[in-house]
Amino acid sequence: MWLVFFIAAAILAARFAPLEQTLGGNARLVYFHGAWVWVALLLFLGAAAAGAIGLLIRRPTWQAWSRASGQAGLLFWLVFLPMSLVVMQANWNGLFLDEPRFRLPLNLAIVGLLLQVGLLFLPLAWTSAANILYGAVVFATMWGADSILHPESPIFSAEAGGIRLYFFGILLLLSLAGWQLARLLKKRT
Repeated sequence: MWLVFFIAAAILAARFAPLEQTLGGNARLVYFHGAWVWVALLLFLGAAAAGAIGLLIRRPTWQAWSRASGQAGLLFWLVFLPMSLVVMQANWNGLFLDEPRFRLPLNLAIVGLLLQVGLLFLPLAWTSAANILYGAVVFATMWGADSILHPESPIFSAEAGGIRLYFFGILLLLSLAGWQLARLLKKRT
């Protein structure tokens, strides 16, 4: 129930977030979308960190957290893709599927899905090592991603402090949802 509560609270917070001059009401969708992506990235980072710790100290608990965080990150990532289409349509009046900040995440999602399914059949230590590598690939790929229509940093380029405050509030709520999802997935490990 906490997972649903935190997502619902984030949606509610986004609904009352301040408007932005250029995007108007669509800014609220952008805040939620951006925070959702960041949570996926944080979960991939958590999967890599837990995997590294699990491999170093040889504790299955950390390796189980790596598996669960990697799976939770992938679920957030997979939901982010259709959400991106909605954001594109709302803000660009159409879909631009060749946008690098859509095309690259789509490729990473396909690789991530194949990887996580394959890892279900392998020992936890393999999952930890794979999550370290996958996390590095995701961050390296997204760090160097060009953009055509996608703004570089719509949240940090905003002049209003209230926009950043709402964004980080939504990010906190969705991070708690991501943690709850990882916790639920860990119970299955």
